[in-house]
Amino acid sequence: MDRKIDLNADLGEGFGRWQLTDDEALLASVTSANVACGFHAGDPVTMRRVCELAAERGVRIGAQVSYRDLAGFGRRAMDVPAAELAAEVAYQIGALEVFARAAGSTVSYVKPHGALYNRAVHDAEQAAAVVAGVRMSGAATGAGGPLPVLGLPGSRLLAAAARAGLPTVEEAFADRAYRADGTLVPRSEPDAVLHDPAQVVKRSVRLARDGEITAADGTVLGTAARSLCVHGDTPAAARLAERIRAELATAGVQVRAFV
Repeated sequence: MDRKIDLNADLGEGFGRWQLTDDEALLASVTSANVACGFHAGDPVTMRRVCELAAERGVRIGAQVSYRDLAGFGRRAMDVPAAELAAEVAYQIGALEVFARAAGSTVSYVKPHGALYNRAVHDAEQAAAVVAGVRMSGAATGAGGPLPVLGLPGSRLLAAAARAGLPTVEEAFADRAYRADGTLVPRSEPDAVLHDPAQVVKRSVRLARDGEITAADGTVLGTAARSLCVHGDTPAAARLAERIRAELATAGVQVRAFV
């Protein structure tokens, strides 16, 4: 059976003189870059630099949209009216599209970040607002058609995107713990993030090759994820992404962008 998977990571997560992610090193391994658009991290200079680097390396550029929460890195729960959220999502995509086009590329997909990602798993209104923002964005036809939405399998976000006629891409996480229902263990709980590189690499290969991932309680979950996420802010994330890609190749899994 032909096995292939996209490898994505969060990039451009800095602001001014502060830089969290090793963008250049990560771009040597990933096939899709979730670029912060200024609401949870990122600024115009950072966005432009990451788009240029991604375009040079043939890495797909994705808009990582967020609640407006620089101080909390987009990981704090917020209640944003649907119309406002839709406009802010469109605003972020449009801002990134300027720099993507200047680099000779385009925004190829959209992925929510942090608290917005988790909220859109179960909140139908917020999920619909994100989708409305994607459709509103002028970048929605920039890549020759509606922008794909990257999200958690079974989420309200992907359901809303499908209803709106947007392509959907299911993703899985290499370094996050899962609950038995397929949702992520909240970061506020112990062991929500996996730090053992050997464990992360092993579960990544199993997920891509066998379509399985083990939840925190031992439940084996089936998944048809087409993209695998490595968090860019994880310690030594670039080295981890490099190891994952190498082991996937050894296991006969082709790593390439889903777009």
